[in-house]
Amino acid sequence: MSILARLESTADLKSLSRDELRALATEIREQLIDTCSRTGGHIGAGLGVVELAVALHHVFDTPVDRLVWDVGHQGYPHKLLTGRRDRMETLRQAGGISGFLKRAESEYDTFGAGHAATAISAALGMATARDIRGEKFKVVAVVGDGALTCGLSYEGLNNAGASDRDILVVLNDNEMSIAPNVGAISRYLGSVQRNPIYNRVRSAIGNIVDDLPGPLSAVGSVVRKWEESVKAFLTPGVLFEELGFRYFGPIDGHDLDALVDTLAAVRDLETPRLVHVITQKGKGFPAGAHDEKWHALPPGHDPATGKQLKQSSANPAYTAVFGKGLTELATERADVVAITAAMPTGTGTNTFSRAHPDRFFDVGIAEGHAVTFAAGIATQGLRPVVAIYSTFLQRAYDNIIHDVAIQHLPVVFCMDRAGLVGEDGPTHMGLYDIAYMLAVPGMTVTAPMNAREMLGLLRTAVSHAGPFALRYPRDTTPDGVPSMAEIEPVPYGTWEVVRRGSDFAILATGTMVLSAVEAANALAPSGIDVTVVNCRFLKPYDALTLAGVIADHKQVLVVEEGTVVNGFGALMARVIEELDHTVRVGTHGVPDCFIEQAPRKAQLAAVGLDAAGIARRVRAQLESEALAG
Repeated sequence: MSILARLESTADLKSLSRDELRALATEIREQLIDTCSRTGGHIGAGLGVVELAVALHHVFDTPVDRLVWDVGHQGYPHKLLTGRRDRMETLRQAGGISGFLKRAESEYDTFGAGHAATAISAALGMATARDIRGEKFKVVAVVGDGALTCGLSYEGLNNAGASDRDILVVLNDNEMSIAPNVGAISRYLGSVQRNPIYNRVRSAIGNIVDDLPGPLSAVGSVVRKWEESVKAFLTPGVLFEELGFRYFGPIDGHDLDALVDTLAAVRDLETPRLVHVITQKGKGFPAGAHDEKWHALPPGHDPATGKQLKQSSANPAYTAVFGKGLTELATERADVVAITAAMPTGTGTNTFSRAHPDRFFDVGIAEGHAVTFAAGIATQGLRPVVAIYSTFLQRAYDNIIHDVAIQHLPVVFCMDRAGLVGEDGPTHMGLYDIAYMLAVPGMTVTAPMNAREMLGLLRTAVSHAGPFALRYPRDTTPDGVPSMAEIEPVPYGTWEVVRRGSDFAILATGTMVLSAVEAANALAPSGIDVTVVNCRFLKPYDALTLAGVIADHKQVLVVEEGTVVNGFGALMARVIEELDHTVRVGTHGVPDCFIEQAPRKAQLAAVGLDAAGIARRVRAQLESEALAG
């Protein structure tokens, strides 16, 4: 039986020898590669922290000691070690275990998160609560170097360092080093700094210097300045030292001996401290050195090569069409600039970066900065296009209002992954952008029904004089890949009647337009004649077309792939009530709850946003009206 299969709890790790720990790490890496070849998932970061996960659970008394993994991409080895080995085949599946960490899933998952840089703040909160309650346990936050592009990490570091509380931060530095790579000097510094005798001597010298009597205080001051100068010269982690953390490292994150020795040495210290480990993202992946595309893999790839076993013959994704179209638009217009927040491939802007490198900016995991940076660019006459997932743009809401909208600057927000996103689960759902963008004065809010309309709206957006939001799904397009040269701008503020009927009207947005047409066609044989309107502009809405719809229909249903609370349906219900209170308006969107992981198509069906669900909703509204009459 394998070592991993014998583990009943993390307590069993305590008795394993170093050789057994190394063998365990090999087993974990092999199982991750094998499992993710079938389930898909964020494999790169997990493969990089296998030894770190083993060492942390070996040294610390989890789950009594709190281990906080930032984001959760790093959490797959942690899941294998904490009682979920037999359920890994359900990873990211409906009813299975989450691709991220989740408090409801395991007592070992102390804090759930799908957005970067929350770990330090959360860990400090746990340490603070522990001290208030007079309890005794350790708190460890594991953050990736990517999280250090996010301001929230520095807010947490600043506060934690000043608190003088017992908290450990482990910096997982994988290929984006902020300090020299592992080598002879860094190994030497690491061995010296993790030596407990060195730590005690350094603390003792500090106490002596601080306690020198008045006449000798000047000497103490000189000693302190000398210490700071030497520390700055020798210590790669001087930034963290200045923030109030004792710095240890850099450590080879794949050397289990070094990891265990270092973590054991710093475990019992009671001040803020940071251990810096160097890891290789995607280590052990058979396809070779880690590349951005190995960050996350879809299900159905060859574990020996990383290649897809079956190539998709479907239409291209909205993301790819957007990236190509934006690149072509920037070739036409020298004033177009593209900005993303650590997701060039995820947003399709990697295509733009190759064609127009001097006008492309990846600012890292810093969504608020991305928006305000774009606002600054816009003040100088350029047209910035900010491409960020809907769920991540939530983090920049104040910047959208304060820095863009109030100044009415022409910043274009292209919100990928808008709506239901499938297996990534509730942390990544783009369900709130309609509601939060509609609330911003002066914001244009749009949703295309297909790829051609998306590019037309993009062309309209870069010529608009104020802020402009464009949302599109994580899905393939219903049409092909049009060239931007063929695309005309969509007339501003207009809707389009795509199907004319007489009994009932559906006001549909974005992805729901074609589903509404399909629903209308299904209802026709039963004598229900439905008008379908493509409400591609949610704000400003097309007042002229709306007036014609309510003049001809006394039953209206508004359908949107977003939260039904304060969404487009809520806006239309209020507007139509004011125009004609005799018109009955129903709203149909995602209910007021978090949507769990499942395939996107299954999620749409579950909330009634497929053609069958829309048809049922139309029938139900008509039946309700008949009973009321």
